[in-house]
Amino acid sequence: MGGTGPFPSSTGEPEKPVMGREEVDRVLARLVAEHEAIESSLLALQDHAGRRLLEGAELTGVTKDRWATTEQAISLLWTYFDAYTDALNAAREVRARHRWPTPGELAELTELLRGPGITLPSSASLTGSPLLSEQLTLEALVDRMNRWYAEALDVIVTADAVWSALPARIDMLSAELRRTRSLAHSVGVRPGEHPSGDDLERITAELTSLRAEVVRDPLAFWSGASPSSAPGGGRPDTTRYDAAARALEDVRREIEAVLDVRQDAERRLMRLRDVLSRADRTLAEARQARGEVLAKIAASEVPAVSGPPTVLQEQLVTAAEYRRRAQWHRLSPLLESLEERADDELLRARESLTAVTAPLAVRAELRGRLDAYKAKVARHGLAEDPLLIERYDTARRMLWSAPCDLRAAEAAVLRYQQAAAEALAPSGTEPGDRRTGEVL
Repeated sequence: MGGTGPFPSSTGEPEKPVMGREEVDRVLARLVAEHEAIESSLLALQDHAGRRLLEGAELTGVTKDRWATTEQAISLLWTYFDAYTDALNAAREVRARHRWPTPGELAELTELLRGPGITLPSSASLTGSPLLSEQLTLEALVDRMNRWYAEALDVIVTADAVWSALPARIDMLSAELRRTRSLAHSVGVRPGEHPSGDDLERITAELTSLRAEVVRDPLAFWSGASPSSAPGGGRPDTTRYDAAARALEDVRREIEAVLDVRQDAERRLMRLRDVLSRADRTLAEARQARGEVLAKIAASEVPAVSGPPTVLQEQLVTAAEYRRRAQWHRLSPLLESLEERADDELLRARESLTAVTAPLAVRAELRGRLDAYKAKVARHGLAEDPLLIERYDTARRMLWSAPCDLRAAEAAVLRYQQAAAEALAPSGTEPGDRRTGEVL
């Protein structure tokens, strides 16, 4: 067997050393294995469900552009694979001539396996090459096929992932939307009559538009890396779907609130009537008490008492009419407003009664204090003390007369309290040390 040496290039210059028999066998074995892997991958790509869907779909946007390029790449992949098969078969035929190939056969095998001897049609649409044809080595051919295959697989797998995820979810949400619309109509929530009815119309239009766009342009709804090149690195873009789902959930809660109103309307109306009735009675009591205070208490500023909340009563009548006509969508917000305002009105009436009766409470407290000191004085045997009797009678006359001057009465009670404290103080105590404000 002759030794190996360089083989000439097309220009006559030696470029690469001639491969030996063992190297030729290793390269052939690797190329045969790659050929089988490429054939399996191309057949799987041909049968991929995503590719069949893309071929049958009316595409738009970025998907239409990328699929047009991908279809050309897939067609060229089969052309390149046929050229790859022919070159590999030619090399295997040369190798099969002799168990120990001659130097000429080794040179021929080196040219077939490493030389740019594969002539292919131009791939200008994919590579930008201006040539009508080009010559590649087997290695360059395999590299290009791998690259185009990965790019085609990206498009197909990404489109298939979006189609597998979003349309089904949109359909499920649309079914939920139909149920919600039916329920909304049953309680009077309709477009043009209630904001939630208008929201349902907008959500319906959005889901219809979104599904059409997803079907026609799935690649526009992918976020992140391609699933074929980086599993888990990307996902379908569900931003618009999620927004529609949240909006539908808000509407559903609103419909449930309206349903709750329908179920509890009578109970809530009865409570409102009771609260407003108590507010009216409290205000009436405050007005009566104000007249009593003005008659019995002198030199006291008594706040005015407002009239009954007629606006709330009118709205309560309106709410009852809404219930009678089953206008639940109108009744719901009105009841919520009425409940809050009715509670505020009852609180305001109670505060008004407290403010009006405050002078009577002060007079009652002074009367109680005066009698308590009188009882204490009597327990200590000082009930007949002339000074104490005089000051007690003066304070009592002021507190039990009408109108009562609270300031003068309070001063009289304080003088009686001071006199009682001095009388009860131990002998020998200086007047300045006596506790004139002793608490019982």
